[in-house]
Amino acid sequence: MTAKATATATHPVRKDGSSIVVRVFSYIFIGLFSVGCLLPFLLVLGTSFTAESTIKKFGFNLWPKDFSTFAYKIVFENPNQILGAYLVTVGLTVVGTAIGLFIVAMTGYALQRPDFEYRNNISFYIYFTTLFSGGLVPFYLLITQYLHLKDSYLAVLLPALLSPFLIIMMKSFIRSIPHAITESAKIDGAGDFTIFLKLILPMSTPALATIGLFIALGYWNEWYNSMLFLSADVKYRPLQLFLYNVVTTADFVRNSAAASNVQLRDVPLESMKMATAVIATGPVILFYPFIQRFFIQGITVGAVKG
Repeated sequence: MTAKATATATHPVRKDGSSIVVRVFSYIFIGLFSVGCLLPFLLVLGTSFTAESTIKKFGFNLWPKDFSTFAYKIVFENPNQILGAYLVTVGLTVVGTAIGLFIVAMTGYALQRPDFEYRNNISFYIYFTTLFSGGLVPFYLLITQYLHLKDSYLAVLLPALLSPFLIIMMKSFIRSIPHAITESAKIDGAGDFTIFLKLILPMSTPALATIGLFIALGYWNEWYNSMLFLSADVKYRPLQLFLYNVVTTADFVRNSAAASNVQLRDVPLESMKMATAVIATGPVILFYPFIQRFFIQGITVGAVKG
């Protein structure tokens, strides 16, 4: 070790004043930006616990001036319906995320294998679907007339299993894993599926967490396919569709009352909308911090290595 390196190791390099100033301003900017991202949710949360008369008089506030839980009482007036909607959404999210993540991982692994002869052709077909689609009418006819999935939860589960964007992201991430690992496992006698399960999947944790979050959010926020394929005969519909019906009902009541010159003083229309938003987004906000580091790492590696 040279004398310069020894001196550097013994006495760390001091940061000059300009770098400290840049770091301080960076922390301040990031802090203010984080607060700005948090304010809308705090506004929704505070409004959901505010009396309707106070909202009409003072508008939305971060802190409720007149604390009230009446909006939540209205939303939970029929607890069986909302609990059933939660169970349906959680079930679709867990099952759909597990199956979709496994299929996406297998597809990405197969498409990045240099010894797979048709990988470029299949990749083109997958990418082609991001540019063109059949449209709503063929999609509806496929689900209802050919697959006969009307009023079935499979009509909500199956369309969201695969996404070309997620397959491309998984393919880019697995490509960063050295191919020599696969070759060495083959020399030891491991099959392709064994290599995939015991080597590729454990090394793809950041990508799996990122893609799993995307799939889970897609199922959690799903309401459009539910509205198309699940009729009122279905006892429990997903949470987002249930809350969507609550909000549209509140708008209908307000518009009907305005047309009839009827005053709705005791119906918490605005606070009920905010309460439904809190109920729908609360579990996701609580779950996200646990996988945030995997999410950022998976996005970064997939973007750089692609």
